[in-house]
Amino acid sequence: MSCSDPIADMLTIIRNGVMRGQKRVDFPHSKIKEGVCQVLLDEGYVTRFEVLDTKPARTVRVHLKWTEDGENPIHEIRRISKPGCRVYSGQKKLQPVISGYGITVVSTSRG
Repeated sequence: MSCSDPIADMLTIIRNGVMRGQKRVDFPHSKIKEGVCQVLLDEGYVTRFEVLDTKPARTVRVHLKWTEDGENPIHEIRRISKPGCRVYSGQKKLQPVISGYGITVVSTSRG
């Protein structure tokens, strides 16, 4: 089965895992998904992630971060630019997320 938007599917799996209170979520591997997971790890939104050599294809396992109070740092996660409706923005038009309490992952032609 083919997927038209694998990044959106990955974000949905993470969002559903947070809503269900899961400790970890798994989804099919790709280099771009691994890069997004690295950003989430660097910014402190997940505890760790690992790439599993499963058959027939590799899998990414993301360990979600939870506090002692049962809080997760991910309150909202969404994709703005979609394959059917691309959103292009100049550097000066990018705005802070939630008054500076969040991150925006941006993909550019230079990486």
